[in-house]
Amino acid sequence: MAEYRINELADISGVSVRNIRVYQDRGLLPSPKIKGRTGWYSQEHLVRLNLISKLLDRGYTFATISELLLAAHYGMKVEHVLDGEPKGGRWRTFKRAATITMTELRRTIGATDTTIAMSQRLGLLAKEGAQYAIKSPELLEGAEVLVKAGIDLESLLRKWERVQNDLDDVADSFVAIITDKYFGEDGQLLDLEEKEVAKAAHLIRTVRPMAHEIVQSAFRRALDRKISIAIGEASEILEGDHGEFDDQLDIAPDGSGTQTT
Repeated sequence: MAEYRINELADISGVSVRNIRVYQDRGLLPSPKIKGRTGWYSQEHLVRLNLISKLLDRGYTFATISELLLAAHYGMKVEHVLDGEPKGGRWRTFKRAATITMTELRRTIGATDTTIAMSQRLGLLAKEGAQYAIKSPELLEGAEVLVKAGIDLESLLRKWERVQNDLDDVADSFVAIITDKYFGEDGQLLDLEEKEVAKAAHLIRTVRPMAHEIVQSAFRRALDRKISIAIGEASEILEGDHGEFDDQLDIAPDGSGTQTT
């Protein structure tokens, strides 16, 4: 089977060395086999790179590609991964590790030095020379819509920080369902055979796409419920305002009125 150094793999696949490493860091591409001090990539890596490039060209996000590859690895159906996947907006169609200038950030979302620093701290942007790498194109797209609607960007980022912390707690809860079985009360790994540890790791990876679907479905229901409540409260306020206005009018039988104040 053919083997390639990373530079050779980049030449054959048309994917830069930098992006190959990005894909590895994000779990999309397996690590190379190390021989001596050199990492060697196989034909399997080349096929995977070509697949990743095609999915990126179609506008899929890193997160969705990861779910698809994981599902395919375990022979699972991918309908639940693709179900409800939004079409890529202009931010989400950025390929690989796209970058954006400070000028574009200020123009599109009204970014300031403070909000850019917050975005870096939250892992949404990463400084690359005079530009910034976009780590979360989905969030950037949503932020642009909300900022144009008059939402303050700094306030939005602070709320997102709280959401991230809440999501970490949710992720901990899902993982704990399995790790509680394999870890003692002191947090130390129980005395297990290597086969049992591998079984636990396999179970976590298998449950991951299921957990994604469960949380997505639960969040959709919770969001719909909160939106209904908010709209209902807004309607009551509007009806109250109309009632106060009506009280200031003498309404005639024919529906006409004259102001009494």
